[in-house]
Amino acid sequence: MVLITGAARRVGATIARHLHAAGLRVLIHYRGSRDEADALAADLNAVRPDSARTLQADLLDPQAIEVLARDAEAAWGRLDFLVNNASTFYPTPVGEIRESAWNDLIGSNLKAPTFLTQACNPALQRAQGAVVNIVDIHALRPLKGYPVYSAAKAGLWALTQAFARELGPGVRVNGVAPGAILAPEDAQNTGTHEAMIERTALKREGSPEDIARTVRFLLLDAPYITGQVIPVDGGRSASQ
Repeated sequence: MVLITGAARRVGATIARHLHAAGLRVLIHYRGSRDEADALAADLNAVRPDSARTLQADLLDPQAIEVLARDAEAAWGRLDFLVNNASTFYPTPVGEIRESAWNDLIGSNLKAPTFLTQACNPALQRAQGAVVNIVDIHALRPLKGYPVYSAAKAGLWALTQAFARELGPGVRVNGVAPGAILAPEDAQNTGTHEAMIERTALKREGSPEDIARTVRFLLLDAPYITGQVIPVDGGRSASQ
């Protein structure tokens, strides 16, 4: 059984579909996208009854994280895997950085994965399970105009390696670092996305399926891999 945060839409929903197709029961976490989460769960349950459920939580609320971890294990009596996918992404140019943006970007991209993984760790240890964090190639190649987001993802990259040591040998912890996968929904980020594509070696956008396949590999087919972050970025990290 796998808990996927931010799984109602976009990349998270694709990860949920791929892991469900691999035979896992999936818990679809959402914050505000209830209709999308319910629709996804209904689709998956139509394929295999009682194989998908939804859980709502604001991951910026520490108490909600504790409840989410308890409810995740209680859903089917165990928790095998955790995918920390939920994220916020928007620019914070120097001179315009506000504490509210810091709290939001660090909170969703670093603090929430930290405390949710910690809260889920007892159940994951019992299952001898695994964690995959969705990082970002901009943890290594900071994106101009996005210093707080880039710093948050850099922290998540380091956390992935640190938690691999802290949670081993019972639980493996790895990460996936996407590059140009989906165009941002916010128009202010569109130009940045196009520039990212141009700087890849493959000169094309990746797909959510590219990320989902890598997550599936790390959870189900990589028993001797831990503490690693795999870039899925079309070769962006190989260029300057």
